[in-house]
Amino acid sequence: MTSVQQDVHDPIVRAVIECAADAIVAVDDQLAVTVWNPAAERMFGWSADEMLGRIPPIVPDELKAEYNAVQERIREGGQISIATRRFHRDGRLVDVRIDTSVLQDPRGRLLGWVSVFHPVREDEVVQHHMNERARLVRRLNDIVADLNAELDLGTVLDRITGALTELTGADAGGFVRIDAEKNTLRLVSLRGLPEHMRNAVAELRPSLVGEILRSGKTVMLATGKRRLDDLIWAELDGLHTIALGLSYVQNRPYGALYALFAGRKVTHVELELLELFAGHAGVAVSNAVQYSEVVRQRAHERAVIDASADGIAVLDREGLVQRWNPAAHALTGVSAEAAIGRRPPFQQPEPGEMLTVALKPGIWLNVLCAEIEETDELVIDFRDVSAAKALEEAKNLFLATTSHELRTPITVVQGFASTLVNRWDKLSDQDRRSAVATIAERARSLGRLVEHLLLGSRAGAEELTVTIEEFELGRLLEGAVSAFRSLSDKHCVQMSIEPRLPVVSGDPMATDIILGQLLENAFKYSPDGGTVSVRAFAEERELVVTVEDEGVGIAPGDHERIFERFVQGEAGDRRRFGGVGLGLYIVKKLAVAQHGDISAHSRPGGGTSMRLALPRAAVEGVD
Repeated sequence: MTSVQQDVHDPIVRAVIECAADAIVAVDDQLAVTVWNPAAERMFGWSADEMLGRIPPIVPDELKAEYNAVQERIREGGQISIATRRFHRDGRLVDVRIDTSVLQDPRGRLLGWVSVFHPVREDEVVQHHMNERARLVRRLNDIVADLNAELDLGTVLDRITGALTELTGADAGGFVRIDAEKNTLRLVSLRGLPEHMRNAVAELRPSLVGEILRSGKTVMLATGKRRLDDLIWAELDGLHTIALGLSYVQNRPYGALYALFAGRKVTHVELELLELFAGHAGVAVSNAVQYSEVVRQRAHERAVIDASADGIAVLDREGLVQRWNPAAHALTGVSAEAAIGRRPPFQQPEPGEMLTVALKPGIWLNVLCAEIEETDELVIDFRDVSAAKALEEAKNLFLATTSHELRTPITVVQGFASTLVNRWDKLSDQDRRSAVATIAERARSLGRLVEHLLLGSRAGAEELTVTIEEFELGRLLEGAVSAFRSLSDKHCVQMSIEPRLPVVSGDPMATDIILGQLLENAFKYSPDGGTVSVRAFAEERELVVTVEDEGVGIAPGDHERIFERFVQGEAGDRRRFGGVGLGLYIVKKLAVAQHGDISAHSRPGGGTSMRLALPRAAVEGVD
């Protein structure tokens, strides 16, 4: 064909388009109008000037999937004829039959599409098309309702692939999960493909999914002209066509549906169904994902609550327990089965307040209440503060006892000092000496009390310091016993030291304080007198000193407790024996600081046996 002949034909082509009885509309590859003939103006009501360069507003929303499917179906050539409806400018729907073909340049490059619109009546063909479409829509609605009723993500995905093959008539199908950050696809559900392919992974960028994401489309068709065997899911004999549709979750591409065809021919109907179904599948997946997140969040909250050291209870609007964690069981002794449906076994504060309540004698709880306004529930958090409460009570007792212990010697010192000042000349020399001796004895008592208070405060702050060295325990023991023998004419002190006693490793001063406290307690807690027996002997790795008395003994259950601060063995008769309850607490701390230990035992015949153990020195010692 010569250029002259081409020039002659241009007017003819234009005349054919202008004079055609049927509406002719051409669009470019962006779907913008390039041809809009007078018949199109008459059929749809818009002029060519209004439509050229625009996307024509003639496709109803419910038919846009069909429209996209047609364009995609003929993208690589061919022609499709469908019966459908399009908008007129006045808003009514026009029944038309559309013949659509692809426009390509001589090199096969896509230029756009051309459609010829024929007005039709409600004949049998149109009616059949509409009936078939209605049937598919009803089935799609049923499938979507079934999907939305399921919230388990794995089940939803499997049902999606099953419904996909049913609706489109595909020979196989699959759902791939998109991971844009890792640039991967994962085949998470399949139908009609080998099971070993489940969870197979492929690269996102070179895949069909990557191509459709870059194109901005929602549906795509790939035929045998593509290298389908490069796809990990293309293990279907005779595979010739892949239809692909995107599913979105929260407006982001979540995955893609694959319909694989090895037998039947693919039409625009299958593509339309795929696009519609992919959208509904995205909604079902979104619901399942959100439900999974809620389940995960609740599981996380449940794990945190169950692992909490605090007791936690959730109450309904009636104040009845709905949740009761393991710590609540441990703190109260009430199991979850016994607590749920009942009120908490303790007084609860008002929302936003905290209350300290007694659960039972000696057991105290700090209880905090918070309100969840959205659910009208109450959360009760409670913890055991018995130790803190006991320490608070012990401190109060300590202050009261210390005041008493200080008041007595100070009163005596003040009284005798005043007597000496005011009546010095009237007193005999013997009376003056007796008063001074009493003042000196009471001053020593005050000194010992202050020393105990200082040592007790340092021990409580973990600031007791000792110097570890080798020394002769027997010699130190002889000096301590000798000092105490003259203090009481009611007590008989017996001492037995094993011959050739090895050298001990420890702090001589700390050990002397320990021995003095043990002997003082032996005297104090055997007020009617008796024998105090002191023994020292060697065992395999340590040297042991025992101090035994015939006194009041230790109440059952108090053998460990007497080494705590502000505790005495006869707590109910504190005034009888005096003291502030720090002696054995200091003894325990000093023994442990020397890598030793001390323990209390009841004697079978009555009285107490205190056992001090200190480590042997590395080189044994003394003849």
